[in-house]
Amino acid sequence: MKGSLATGVWKGQSHERWQYEVTGGGRIWYLVDDERRTAWITYAGTGHPSETD
Repeated sequence: MKGSLATGVWKGQSHERWQYEVTGGGRIWYLVDDERRTAWITYAGTGHPSETD
């Protein structure tokens, strides 16, 4: 992701944000926590999120 969408905050810490296309419009957005070796899911939906339009 680019610009302000490239990072997100989880529990006060900034993390890289990624998205995975599940279907033609559906997306899963997640934050990568390298320190904990964890991915935090922040959005999952069947439609394309309007933030990226």
